[in-house]
Amino acid sequence: MKGDFETLEKRLGVSRRDFLKYCTGIAASLGLSTSDAIAMAEAVAKPKKRPVVIWLHGQECTGPTESLLRSEHPTLDRLILEMVSLEYHQTLDSGAGHKVEHMKELSMKENAGKYLLVVEGAIPTKDGGVYCKIAGTTMLDHTIEAAEHAAAIIAFGSCASWGGVQSASPNPTGAQGAQSVLPGKTVVNIPGCPPNPYNFLATVMHFLTFGTLPELDNQNRPKFAYGRLIHENCERRPHFDAGRFAKEFGDEGHKKGYCLYKLGCKGPETHANCPAVEFNDIGGGTWPIGVGHPCFGCAEEGVGFTKPLFSLADVKTHTPPNQFPTIEQREETSGMTAGAAAVGGAAIGAIVGAAAVASKKLGSSESSDSQE
Repeated sequence: MKGDFETLEKRLGVSRRDFLKYCTGIAASLGLSTSDAIAMAEAVAKPKKRPVVIWLHGQECTGPTESLLRSEHPTLDRLILEMVSLEYHQTLDSGAGHKVEHMKELSMKENAGKYLLVVEGAIPTKDGGVYCKIAGTTMLDHTIEAAEHAAAIIAFGSCASWGGVQSASPNPTGAQGAQSVLPGKTVVNIPGCPPNPYNFLATVMHFLTFGTLPELDNQNRPKFAYGRLIHENCERRPHFDAGRFAKEFGDEGHKKGYCLYKLGCKGPETHANCPAVEFNDIGGGTWPIGVGHPCFGCAEEGVGFTKPLFSLADVKTHTPPNQFPTIEQREETSGMTAGAAAVGGAAIGAIVGAAAVASKKLGSSESSDSQE
């Protein structure tokens, strides 16, 4: 290891002693042991074995980093000690000032074309971006500079993806997401407020394993995480289909776990895997809807931080009327049970489908007859 540290001293311009103190401080801030600090030092001493990560912070609440700190598969210490080399992170760095910024510049230069850039937070662009500066340089310039030679760029969180709450009207700082200030660059968006850490970790692991990014949707979000609406897998979806809705917080329907659509839930128009993955490895419904709060669409551009919380969602699938009757009311008026109603609905659907097929066949037959 002596040779590795000698190389490290030349590469970063710091002594072994100072670097070990630096790693010990980082390990302590993460709640890790001294042996983990040594492992961290050894990991960074061999940057070619794992991709270097440069992590920038703009206008944000540090929610994405906080969510990552609570990940378990893998844990943060395993991620940064065994899978990647986290060489710059403005929240987790124990050091500060010119030395840390100098280490970042050296790391980016030494690993040009190989490092992974992670952007957390919105990027102000008004008045040259003066509303967010680090070490005398605007976040806008930091992002453009770091993106120039990055192997891949990930915007972690809604703020980094498209501006988040900072970009909400009237947006006094001209806040934008990373993809807006990096035209021509592929930026992987992992939105959420906070985003689920496993969507980030899975994306990173895909990049480490295959050297490529996962398949993205038209908003550059990984399809494995944002390919379906929250509404499709929501645990309260059966209540939606049955017409059982909470009308007020704390009412009988709310207590019974009824659908939150009429309380402004944006799940029907928001793409994310929240109901399937949940948060913090606790289980038991640890996500907004699971604990009784409507989804406010944080992972969907143009929904979260844009639409009023109380407004009804633009349902992308079946849309109930605003006065959708409850299942009890339907039973009273029709004399049908919930099960009978479901069977009846399926039968009607089958009839409509069969009619459509028959109509298509009839049209084809008539067309053939006319040609004859």
